[in-house]
Amino acid sequence: MNNTVISCKNLYKSYFQGKLEVPVLQGVNLSLSRGEMVSVVGASGSGKSTLLHLLGGLDSPSKGEILLLGQGLTTISEEKRCQLRNHSIGFIYQFHHLLPEFSAQENVAMPLLIRRMNKQEAMERAADMLQHVGLSHRLTHTPGELSGGERQRAAVARALVTQPACVLADEPTGNLDRHTAEGVFNLMLELNRKVNATLVIVTHDPQLANQAERVLQLIDGVLV
Repeated sequence: MNNTVISCKNLYKSYFQGKLEVPVLQGVNLSLSRGEMVSVVGASGSGKSTLLHLLGGLDSPSKGEILLLGQGLTTISEEKRCQLRNHSIGFIYQFHHLLPEFSAQENVAMPLLIRRMNKQEAMERAADMLQHVGLSHRLTHTPGELSGGERQRAAVARALVTQPACVLADEPTGNLDRHTAEGVFNLMLELNRKVNATLVIVTHDPQLANQAERVLQLIDGVLV
């Protein structure tokens, strides 16, 4: 049985500024197994976020192949890619991206509602997930009524509520003070073990990065 959740082969990505080609990723190869936790480190502009966006199907490579649960992200239709993303990937960003007009519970239920899950069931699942992240007393609060750490915990709950095969986190604690960052990070690890998802974390924080099973470094677009 193939245990690989996500992999990429010979991945290249360039952007163009006018006629000038700016290479960002140059021949990245990577294979991640179910439940594995990997951190990606590198200097600013080394291509970490670009790699994450490609792995999540949010952007297309200039060259190369990305497989998510055995399906080629670059060869399927946009509609299928969106479905696969919604069912198999959870995203956590540096900025929580919670919708300001909705409650914490509604925000966490959103990926399930997009899937057309029954509203009551989606809200129950969201409440359960918020309890796991210690926010059961904040269900009806909007993001503006939550602290920075609480907003980020709600974002973690939203990423994991669909029980994804893979969670991609881009500087998930970059906006938080050290104490809050460690709390959110430990929570991510704990919940990740619970749902046995593959976790890929881009971080500038060596202390957090070193808690991963594997630390990968991007240098000039090459993974080492």
